[in-house]
Amino acid sequence: MGSAVLKKRLIGVVTVKAGWAVQSIGYKRYLPLGKPEYLAENLDRWGADEILVMSIDRSVRRLGPDLELLKRLGKVGIRTPLIVAGGISSKEEAIEVVHSGADRICIDALLRDSPEEVHAIAECLGSQAVIASLPVAVVAGGVKWFDYRSKALREFAVEVRVLLENGVISEVLLVDWRHEGMFAGFDQGLIEHFPIPNIPLIAFGGVSHHEQIKQLLTKEAVSAVAVGNFLSYQEHAIQNFKTQLQESPLRRAVFEGIDAGV
Repeated sequence: MGSAVLKKRLIGVVTVKAGWAVQSIGYKRYLPLGKPEYLAENLDRWGADEILVMSIDRSVRRLGPDLELLKRLGKVGIRTPLIVAGGISSKEEAIEVVHSGADRICIDALLRDSPEEVHAIAECLGSQAVIASLPVAVVAGGVKWFDYRSKALREFAVEVRVLLENGVISEVLLVDWRHEGMFAGFDQGLIEHFPIPNIPLIAFGGVSHHEQIKQLLTKEAVSAVAVGNFLSYQEHAIQNFKTQLQESPLRRAVFEGIDAGV
């Protein structure tokens, strides 16, 4: 996956809790931002390569995916490829999410609860439609997986390693949960020590400025960088990032009514 050949992506993230978009800080604090469909609409207009809408409380509350939110997203006419995370617990629900407008799905809890169901989803939708969300931390020179339900750090289960190593999942959303919401917080050691080789990584958590993104994009394993909280501080943040990253292997930036020529 040479960076000189393949163009990488800048993904805008909308974190949703109890139906509202929130600023998430370290998986502990949540500050309200407004209606998620409005934030997603802005990311669409501003030129994100993909939009990840992540409902962080659906699996914990066993509510299933938020199909009502998907309907609202459909009404605002988003053209940018849409990734949906949160509440998916079966192949049937994954299919329903895609039929409701998502281009891809992102899963976390299901990786722990039923790896065989993840395999069934990939067989049905194709591995390119499935992303694994892995909140992780570097501990004693190795990467441990954070279980947000039990609040414990664990080794990767053998079944999950098999899914990642065998191409059942297309990409990993590598979440630095400890530094989420912190300026310049992403720990690049997560990439260096990630134990499963040859799977594309999406760096997320504490990504806040263009120099940090530029450095992440130089990593061969990194296929994309995802930014959440720090897109909410100013209008046209995605355009600004892409303008400042013209020499990086990002996809050419095209905004609403503007061809930035990147």
